[in-house]
Amino acid sequence: MKLYFSPGACSLSPHIVLREAGLDFTAERVDLREKKTAAGEDFRAINPKGYVPALALDDGTVLTEGAAIVQYLADLAPAAGLLPPVGDVARYKVIAWLSFISSELHKNYSPLFNPAATDDMKAHGRKMLGLRLDYVAAQLAGRDYLETRFSVADAYLFTVLGWADVVKLSLADWPVLGEYRARIAARPAVQQAMRDEGLLK
Repeated sequence: MKLYFSPGACSLSPHIVLREAGLDFTAERVDLREKKTAAGEDFRAINPKGYVPALALDDGTVLTEGAAIVQYLADLAPAAGLLPPVGDVARYKVIAWLSFISSELHKNYSPLFNPAATDDMKAHGRKMLGLRLDYVAAQLAGRDYLETRFSVADAYLFTVLGWADVVKLSLADWPVLGEYRARIAARPAVQQAMRDEGLLK
């Protein structure tokens, strides 16, 4: 397998999952502005959507969309316990978190990263992020993880929370989120994925 990534982007989530699962893979950096891989290939020929993550399987199949990729990876390594089994309601709780993080957190960062966004658009994005972070913080109160143990949803939430630093969104109003970030960042697999991407020395 090969993971196409951009440092610190949402591709960090499947990168963490690959490390947590102990799966064999290679990783190739993508320049998202130029749409070129580190090897000089046109990334749009690999993923016509033009963004990361993309996971190229050994049979030539290319999976896209982080929430789908992490579920696939977790199912390849069930012993790692990153996603409960099919039929267990706990599985669908984790999938619900993936959906929430994608639609309610990830997407609300979009205007904050977009240089063409108006001040009103950015203010709305910050307001919506604040409301959603209120909810996440309340759910994490007294817990180490989103559910009973570390899961693929925690890899995604950790990634998205990291963007707060980039867009100058203080998490000081949600101390539980800072504690959560530190707890996830201390995991050896998370540290390795971040070193792989040049985010840690």
